[in-house]
Amino acid sequence: MKEQTAKIQDVLAASSGKVMPAVVALLFGAFLVIGVGFAHSDIIHNAAHDSRHSFSFPCH
Repeated sequence: MKEQTAKIQDVLAASSGKVMPAVVALLFGAFLVIGVGFAHSDIIHNAAHDSRHSFSFPCH
């Protein structure tokens, strides 16, 4: 039973170091696509708009 608990703890410790960077990257990506896409500056908005179209991401 101790071996199984230790193994579970090892797996959780290894995966916990990967979760936070993934969440930060997801939030940053959402900001770039959504936040910059709705920016009032035409230059920033058009750059985000063209980027979304180049990745086949619908925006209309």
